[in-house]
Parts: sequence; C-alpha cells; structure tokens
Amino acid sequence: MKINPDAKIIDISHNVMPFDVLDAALTIGHAYRYYPSKAIHLVVVDPGVGSQRRPILVAGDQHYFIAPDNGVLSVVYENEQKVTVRHITADHYFMNPISNTFHGRDIFAPAAAWLSKNWQSASFGEEISDFVRFSLPKPKTADGMLKGVVLKVDNFGNLMTNISTADCPQIAAPSASFKITVGGKEITKVAQSYSQGGPGEIVAIVGSSGYVEISSNRGNAARALGVQRGAEVSVTP
Repeated sequence: MKINPDAKIIDISHNVMPFDVLDAALTIGHAYRYYPSKAIHLVVVDPGVGSQRRPILVAGDQHYFIAPDNGVLSVVYENEQKVTVRHITADHYFMNPISNTFHGRDIFAPAAAWLSKNWQSASFGEEISDFVRFSLPKPKTADGMLKGVVLKVDNFGNLMTNISTADCPQIAAPSASFKITVGGKEITKVAQSYSQGGPGEIVAIVGSSGYVEISSNRGNAARALGVQRGAEVSVTP
C-alpha cells in the first residue's frame, strides 16, 4: 500500500499447509482464472526462503504471478498455453535491507506493487527457461479400473483426487453408477451436491475444480475413512 495506495488486495487463502508446495500449487492453479485480466497473483509458500532459490515473475496470457521458483506455479504452467518467466534481479524494486527470513515482505510484495504501477515486466530481470516445475500424478487404467490418488484434503475433510471429468466423463452424469474404493472402503453413491448425501454419509462428487472428491455431508470424509493425501483411489464402472 505504501508503493501503490490504489492497489486492490484480495486474499485467496491463508490455509495452505505450511511448507506444502503442492497444496499451494493446487490452490493458485484452481483459483487464478476467476480473477480479472491483468491480476497480479502473489504466492508466498516458500520453504527455501533465504536459500539460492530464485524469485520469479511469470506472465501468462492474461495474468501475472510473483513467487519463489520452487514449483509452486506448476499447475499454472500446465494450464497456460505460453508463459514468460523472469528471474527478478532488479533490486531497486526490493525493500532494503532484505531480511534472510521474510522475502514475502521484502522482495515479493514490493515487486508486485511496482509491477501494478509500471507494468514493465521486462525491467524486473532476464527471461529464464530452467524454472522449476513438477507434473501432477496422472490416473492410470488397469484391470478395468481407473486408479488415481488423493491430491489434497481440504478443511472440511473432503478428499480431492487426481481423477477429473476428462478422465472419466460418465461420472458427471446424473445417473452415474460406480464403485469407488479408497482406504479399503467402497463408496457407491455419486452425488450431484453435498446435500444429496445423508448426514455423515460418504459420497463421491465432482467438485468445483473439476476433480472427483470423496466427501461427507456435514462430516469429515478423511477422518471417517482414515486416509490422507497420497491414498490410492480406484474407480470401477
């Protein structure tokens, strides 16, 4: 606000698991497209703060991102047709002195503020091509089943899998009939909304991100099933 008092700041989330780059990558990757063109997305999930990891500025088709170069923008890279990635080295955009432990305050936030004033992304540093990225695990078909994993557990205990409607279009149909196995237990009800399940009933649903979720109406599916991120999920028509 000191650099650009006219900036409009919106918090997407402060609930990313500490140090969890994958959780952060999913959070920003599923959220950014709902913001206006030329929005600047500031991501500070940075377990390597103070190390040699680079601060980067990424320009996509309609959005900008400022983040550590630790893979936190991997889902953005998957979604965007083309990105320009720059290593932020123009230290006149930084706060001084720079703390070794708080680059969100001293590097990332000031860089975002200056970008919102001058829109001169090329002035922040040279373009790079060796930026860090990782690929999300893909579901596989074997023995007539679609096998995936739990990517994320949200605050409500919903299990977001890596199985999308593109992988299994039939699961979005109102009359879908499937057997889904997770944590050694079978779920046979595919709901169109959380409220279609009885209180505490475990159901499958296509969530807002387009991925199949295992959920419990007014309950915690992760706790009820005794599973966390990384658990195997299989879908059998």
